[in-house]
Amino acid sequence: MSTSANFPSTVIPVLRYRNVAAAVDWLCLVFGFEKRQVFADADGAIGHAELTLNGGMVMLGPAGKTTEFSKLMKQPDEIGGFETQCSYLVVTDADATYARAVAAHAKIEIALMDEDYGGRGFVCRDLEGRVWSIGTYDPWKQSTAG
Repeated sequence: MSTSANFPSTVIPVLRYRNVAAAVDWLCLVFGFEKRQVFADADGAIGHAELTLNGGMVMLGPAGKTTEFSKLMKQPDEIGGFETQCSYLVVTDADATYARAVAAHAKIEIALMDEDYGGRGFVCRDLEGRVWSIGTYDPWKQSTAG
């Protein structure tokens, strides 16, 4: 486990998915997230989910629901497949995570490689086209001395 668990993040990405239930299952299976809390709407669909990984968290919500917040966002397929940000996941074994991503039909955008700045990682898209950067480089372990 990464030492980042000792530094709970106060920056929590919020991601919207058209099929939140499928996204929760995929992110847990492929990247190793764990369900912290999952809340259903009145219709039984997932309205909000909190997933954790090594002291970090992402929150998921539905993309099809129109709210003031949702009016500020677009899905990747609505803007030519682009993202304006992505999440970076610190993992202990990039090769194993890469193998799970390939097996789950993630679109690999940057193949698994050793990084010049340290660590090993890759970049892929999830089942709805969101970009994820995954690697063993852990900024919590790096010295902040300049």
